[in-house]
Amino acid sequence: MIIVAVFAASLLAIHLGFRAPRRVERGSPEDYDIAYEEAWIPSVAGKQLFSWWLPVAGSDSSIIILHGWGGNAELMLPLVTPLHRAGLNVLLLDARNHGRSDSAGFSSMPRFAEDADAAIEWLKIHKKESVASLALLGHSVGAAAMLLVASRRNDICAVVSIAAFAHPDPMMRSYLDRFWIPEIIKSWVLRYVEWVIGHRFNDIAPMNRLRYVQCPVLLVHGTADKTVPVADVYLIRENGKDKTPELLLIEGGGHESIGKIKRHAKELIAFLGSIMPLHGSSDE
Repeated sequence: MIIVAVFAASLLAIHLGFRAPRRVERGSPEDYDIAYEEAWIPSVAGKQLFSWWLPVAGSDSSIIILHGWGGNAELMLPLVTPLHRAGLNVLLLDARNHGRSDSAGFSSMPRFAEDADAAIEWLKIHKKESVASLALLGHSVGAAAMLLVASRRNDICAVVSIAAFAHPDPMMRSYLDRFWIPEIIKSWVLRYVEWVIGHRFNDIAPMNRLRYVQCPVLLVHGTADKTVPVADVYLIRENGKDKTPELLLIEGGGHESIGKIKRHAKELIAFLGSIMPLHGSSDE
């Protein structure tokens, strides 16, 4: 009985340890003087995703933006103003267990990808006049998810990946290191996580999925990122099959440096504008 109790407690600790913190939005696009609509998007198992739709009159080019682990749509708003001004319709999305979206049993990068897929299908049905060209932008886990989505679809014209990790295994091992877990137990924990999420890490790792992405990719990474080392962006980049992704390094940028990335909005817009029609202004 003691062994069973310890085992059960260990499983509970794993689930609690990897649970995403929820941060509910307090502001809105109105704080940036941008007109918007709130929308609820159906996802897997009847769950509803909270989102903001920021249209541009007459534009048929859109971008879906997905936050990282423990983030929400509001945290991505600093990037929206220049993209919206450049003529992009923007859909800001909360993944399950994040922001105002519905709760689910657990969060994972593949579940982020499922939610992004749901957002794409929702746009095609409800905003079909706005998605002649569709790009994806994600941060951290959201970036890894967007690369996974793009690797499975042929209707995405561009991906902007911000601070994506190269492979889940070293990322999670680094997280577990802080708990002084023996290596043999650590490996068991990671295999258990693979079983829970229903995917082998090798099958979903951005460095392995990139070769299946058909559209152009821009990899953005801060040189001072302590959560995902800048070395990861090079591991991802060297695995492009036919065309090496473009690279934008944010000097001194940390993992959460969305504000610093905004200062490079012209580079983001130049990348997107070389692929999809933009009818706005790139001026800051």
